[in-house]
Amino acid sequence: MQNKVLILDFGSQFTQLIGRRVRELNIYSEIHPYNNPPKDISSFNAVILSGSPLSVRGNDVAHPELSEIKGKIPLLGVCYGAQYLAHFGGGNVSPSNTREYGRANLTYINENELLNKITVGAQVWMSHSDTIKELPDNSVKLASTDDVEFAAYKIEGEQTYAIQFHPEVYHTTDGKQLLENFLVHIAGLEQTWTPDSFVDTTVADLKEKLGDDRVILGLSGGVDSSVAAMLLHRAIGKNLYCIFVNNGLLRKNEFSEVLEQYEGMGLNVKGVDASARFLDELAGESDPEKKRKIIGRVFIEVFDDESHLVENAKWLAQGTIYPDVIESVSVTGGPSATIKSHHNVGGLPDYMKLKVVEPLKMLFKDEVRRVGASMHMAKSILGRHPFPGPGLAIRILGDITADKVKILQEVDAIFINGLKEWGLYDKVWQAGAMLLPVNSVGVMGDERTYEKCVALRAVESTDGMTADWVNLPYEFLQKTSNDIINKVKGVNRVVYDISSKPPATIEWE
Repeated sequence: MQNKVLILDFGSQFTQLIGRRVRELNIYSEIHPYNNPPKDISSFNAVILSGSPLSVRGNDVAHPELSEIKGKIPLLGVCYGAQYLAHFGGGNVSPSNTREYGRANLTYINENELLNKITVGAQVWMSHSDTIKELPDNSVKLASTDDVEFAAYKIEGEQTYAIQFHPEVYHTTDGKQLLENFLVHIAGLEQTWTPDSFVDTTVADLKEKLGDDRVILGLSGGVDSSVAAMLLHRAIGKNLYCIFVNNGLLRKNEFSEVLEQYEGMGLNVKGVDASARFLDELAGESDPEKKRKIIGRVFIEVFDDESHLVENAKWLAQGTIYPDVIESVSVTGGPSATIKSHHNVGGLPDYMKLKVVEPLKMLFKDEVRRVGASMHMAKSILGRHPFPGPGLAIRILGDITADKVKILQEVDAIFINGLKEWGLYDKVWQAGAMLLPVNSVGVMGDERTYEKCVALRAVESTDGMTADWVNLPYEFLQKTSNDIINKVKGVNRVVYDISSKPPATIEWE
């Protein structure tokens, strides 16, 4: 693949945003940990060094090997990256008198190609506790703010640039322009990475990788597995065997509806009802991580059973996407902390003789939808809200029983159908209901009740990495609450979750 950008991750909370901003310019990017870079650096056309919570002056300094990059490939250091190039290039980095965090404005710009079309007064976003006091050897200052003299600089005789602020965040108003200046006008990359080009390249790669092998794919009815199925179908046709497993934790009527959904798409789909098997294995378990692990294990076991029914099956395909990988293994092994495990990340047990293929693992959710649209997939599939792999198990806090599942299925159906009826569904990125492990006192028909409480959650997001709660109309919430309490036996209280991610996660477990 031509026009590749390498982003070396030093553990910044903003690293994923760098990747997204680069891709918004129709340029392909890959994120790799600074301590485990790709073996073939020459395949990349530009390199960006991310920020970091570390200090270049600390004992635990992140120390990448840049001998094959600096001076040879266009290089942009961002925040920590800028400090690293200064500190180890003959400059001086010292602690700031005050932490430099938040909005700032450029007060000086030395006319240059990195800051082309960016003017004095432009807003930038700072986030650092160290500051550059002296530039590295052979450097020239490009920009300043009131508090940061060396907000941007260039190393003479090289295509090496550095900025103390974060162009990837929304608050840096000309951040996209700066990245375009660096990648397009300095590094000379072409803006050719589009959904259509991704489909063409991925299908070709899958054909070469899979050959005449047979592949088993777990369909869920969601966007990710559906798009993965269509990519594989284009590549290997009849050698793709799709399986949709009912784990007993799906939404109301979802098993039958999803199987009908795939009719006419040309896919070979088999439905497997393993609900009793999953519920038996989950009986009595309340720990959320253990519930995820149980579901993941049984999911694999079911697929192992089904794989034996497909003669010569050699691959298991999954709809893993980038946020799954990031949250489970910290940016392909990078320095960030793991938040939670995901059901479809982490490989297969030794006894299962299938290799894994994940055609979407480098895409964010919105990119997956655009790829699906480029293949003319139905809007009803591409517009569907994300649904967690472990299903309702992580929306039932505490142990799982068939009765609890039924209660939550009914609650969820009222909530989701209501969003659709009120024209709110497409304005929400993800919505669902949580069954809480508490009972509360209520009154129904002049009689005391002591029943369950459910929490409704609706968020807006781009890719699930961050999310904010949706301000749903009070009239809608009032009607939804009344419908749930009146129609779902066992529930007498409804609350609405107004937490953002971070600090909360989208799911409750």
